[in-house]
Amino acid sequence: MFTNMHSRRRHLYGLGASLGSVAFSSLLAEEPASKPLAAKSGHAKARAKSCIFLMMEGGPSHIDTFDPKPKLIDLHLQRFTRKDEKLSGMASGTRYYVRSPFDFHQVGQSGADMSTEWRHLAKVADELCFYRGCQVESVNHPTAMYHVNTGNRFGGDPAIGAWANYGLGSANADLPGFIVLPELAYPQGGASNWSNGYLPADFQGTALRPEGSPILDLQPPPGISRDHQRANLDLLGKLNRRHLARHPDHQDLRARMSSYELAFRMQMEVPGILDVEGEDDRTKALYGIGQAETDAFGRKCLLARRLVEQGVRFVQAYHGTWDSHDAIGKAHGTLVRNVDQPIAALIQDLKQRGLLEETLIVWCGEFGRSPDNGVRSGTAYGRDHNPNAMTMWFAGGGVRSGHTIGATDAIGERAVDVVHHIRDVHVTLLHLLGLDDNRLTYYHAGRYKQLSQFGGRRIPQLLA
Repeated sequence: MFTNMHSRRRHLYGLGASLGSVAFSSLLAEEPASKPLAAKSGHAKARAKSCIFLMMEGGPSHIDTFDPKPKLIDLHLQRFTRKDEKLSGMASGTRYYVRSPFDFHQVGQSGADMSTEWRHLAKVADELCFYRGCQVESVNHPTAMYHVNTGNRFGGDPAIGAWANYGLGSANADLPGFIVLPELAYPQGGASNWSNGYLPADFQGTALRPEGSPILDLQPPPGISRDHQRANLDLLGKLNRRHLARHPDHQDLRARMSSYELAFRMQMEVPGILDVEGEDDRTKALYGIGQAETDAFGRKCLLARRLVEQGVRFVQAYHGTWDSHDAIGKAHGTLVRNVDQPIAALIQDLKQRGLLEETLIVWCGEFGRSPDNGVRSGTAYGRDHNPNAMTMWFAGGGVRSGHTIGATDAIGERAVDVVHHIRDVHVTLLHLLGLDDNRLTYYHAGRYKQLSQFGGRRIPQLLA
């Protein structure tokens, strides 16, 4: 009788007569159990070696950032009744159209649309590829966050960074392949946004704390030398390997063993990389470090550059509170000022170091915003959630810089040109990293699973 159900399933699968089952069993046997994070070549030539994913939690308004809608000026505060919320995802009842409180202009040689609040990003507009055709499915923050991060609205699946880590491994054996830079308060949905899901635990995101020591217990306690630690790890490894030999499918134990070794190596590597104070004053000023509005996100962007420079495959940096249901002028104005200079600096810094072409930058939230609102109180006009239209942009890493792809309707309520589900964005990101979504699969719960869930397709208009 098999005591391990996972082993039993694998054994029965391997008994099949098909060539596929034989190949699957062979792959299992050849899996490098001792080095799950070893660098891999991917499925095709990569446009990007790494990805920096800038996640604006809360849902930034495309209408007030990169997708101007002049028609809303004429419709401003006109009242109407929305009768059916099923298609829009927005609340029914009495509504008011809301114009943007910001002015817009066209910037760069590409003539990209951008609100005038983006003073620094405007200087690198020609490095950006704006995409206005993305649609998602959920209007609730936690499920929408899961959807954008993992492809599954209900959580529990691997994050896109975990998939990249699984498919490519780490280019630096002394650092995790997937690192997350969260806010002090985790995003809605918590750490499941960077979970390994059903993939082996080796591939989960490593979150760095924004205050205090980035990683707890990074330094050994007083009186404990490196030699002491090495001897303890060697003994623990010997005992664990003996146990693992009796339970070869105990993946959590295998992951824990490799994490102990990685943590030991990180004690030497990480402190120097995380110390952004070691950068020269000009670089810190470029990112806005030392300025109240930009210091926090500036440090994240600078750290992201240092991490990809050292071979980390996937870095995700969070910036929250974009959920502007009212006072959108004040709220979004402040939020843009928080991130504008740091993001522009990241692009400039990567480019002058020759790293932008091999680093894919992604900027997005979990959904867009509506052209209307259900609340009218003085001048505190805001917007509701909108899954049917959102703007995201990309830079570097093989994308079509200096272009705006797709479009929304006249009031920004729905994407109408080059419309794609978020799964197609995921497939495109994997493609840029040299990974094929249809081949990047993992056998779990009786079937092969993949990031796109049910299969997606690349968005060719985004590719250079």
